[in-house]
Amino acid sequence: MKTPSRLSTVLHGLLHMAGQVEPMTSDTLAQCLHTNPVVVRRTMASLRQAGIVQSLRGHGGGWSLARPLSAISLRDVYAALQESVTLKVDIGAPHSQCLVERAVTRVLADVYRDAEAMLVARLGDISLQALLHDIGEGAPFIAGGPPPPHSHP
Repeated sequence: MKTPSRLSTVLHGLLHMAGQVEPMTSDTLAQCLHTNPVVVRRTMASLRQAGIVQSLRGHGGGWSLARPLSAISLRDVYAALQESVTLKVDIGAPHSQCLVERAVTRVLADVYRDAEAMLVARLGDISLQALLHDIGEGAPFIAGGPPPPHSHP
């Protein structure tokens, strides 16, 4: 998906799904997320295995949430994507011959691992319901209407 984070893209799609009475097709989700339906199906398959979404085949089929928004945490989605947060910092060569570089690399690797653990724990504190609530009055589509038009720059 063409965004810096698959997690943010998937959360975007799940919140649009929450606003729909009928299941959303892969084509509709792909338009919403500016990607290809094949990418949507592959991603949704991971979410289905985690019990976050369900799919219906045939006419009127598509993807829908398998649980209430309050029962899905951001950590659930993060774990289903099986993607770790990679901090874009070069910490040196782990197998360097230089003792100083190896010590720096080891310490920074521990710090980054701890930072990811804190991030994952924090994601567990936030449900999709809380995220939806944060959208506030800007989300009239949640009542079951079509998703709002995208005006992303």
